[in-house]
Amino acid sequence: MNPKEVVVLSPGRINLIGEHIDYNGGHVLPAATDLYIRLHFYNNKNNFSEIESKTIKKSVKLDVNNLEKSNVKWENYLIGSLIFLIKERNVNLKNFKCIIDGDLPVGAGISSSSALICGFIKGIGILNKLDLRDEEILSISREVEYDFIGVKGGIMDQFSIIHSKENKLIFLNCKSKTFEHINVDLGEYKILLLDTNIKHDLIESSYNDRVRECAKALEIVNNENGNFNFLTEINIEDLNLLMRKMPEKIYNRALFVVEENNRTLIAKEKLKNSDLKGFADLMYLSHYGLKNLYDVSCEELDFLVDQTVDNNRILGSRMMGGGFGGCTINIIHSEEAESFVRNISKKYLNKFLKNLTPIITTLGKGLNYEIIR
Repeated sequence: MNPKEVVVLSPGRINLIGEHIDYNGGHVLPAATDLYIRLHFYNNKNNFSEIESKTIKKSVKLDVNNLEKSNVKWENYLIGSLIFLIKERNVNLKNFKCIIDGDLPVGAGISSSSALICGFIKGIGILNKLDLRDEEILSISREVEYDFIGVKGGIMDQFSIIHSKENKLIFLNCKSKTFEHINVDLGEYKILLLDTNIKHDLIESSYNDRVRECAKALEIVNNENGNFNFLTEINIEDLNLLMRKMPEKIYNRALFVVEENNRTLIAKEKLKNSDLKGFADLMYLSHYGLKNLYDVSCEELDFLVDQTVDNNRILGSRMMGGGFGGCTINIIHSEEAESFVRNISKKYLNKFLKNLTPIITTLGKGLNYEIIR
């Protein structure tokens, strides 16, 4: 019996620490949010498929038997998903109708694009009875972003969206893809995201440049009798010996990667020992590295982080995501959140003539669905 409706909930992703580390083969500490893209799938007897996004107020009609790249960016997340799913499984797909809504913000640096792709592939798989494994969804979704969309990122976003559990972080080794769930008790503290409302585009920004710069650093290291697959395999002492062999910018990128990976390893132990303050201190160091060595922050993000430093009811803050906009992630005392948001919103508006969007989130569960018959 065909389902009347398939509803897929695909979460956003937060990352407490380990930024720009997944494509460098290191360790990260992400989790799903409790904010979701919701995708409603229906069988469609027409000779075309219909997709409507109520979130961005756009729609498109597609022929699943005749797919090609679009000039409209958001359509390519969906078209690419269909193309790579057909390629992976060598199947003919049924036409369908999909309505997209939910409460996950777009362009805030919490992986709305990866959530869309993972959720879309999951729903199409269920509708066509493909019994897709989690690892297939992860692999296909990354291919879509890497090869079809052109963002040369790693696996962290997709992995978090698929494998997260409520109230747990994922300690993920991006080289081996081994992971463990870590219990997190924030006690009287909350996770506050502050969205700058600078809508970044990772392709048009310098994201892919950072990937190339890290590859260049690795090439220089290996030319000096190294045999490494990733920058995160190099220790800080060996990297410093090669400082004069690298252009300053390339060295700075490599230095950040090595330091950030080490910070993530320490952060895991801080959490396991319930040292929330020690963990949060590492968040500040992460931000300063992203700002000064990796050069992916911006004036708005720096302003928001700076406003937290002297507030003893905020344990830690840093920019989160690819950078060049998006949001900061903050660990803030529950009793401080309302007044801090009110004050920082006024300051932000006065300085940048933009509204700030606060988002309180918890560690949510990964990709899930319901079949309605």
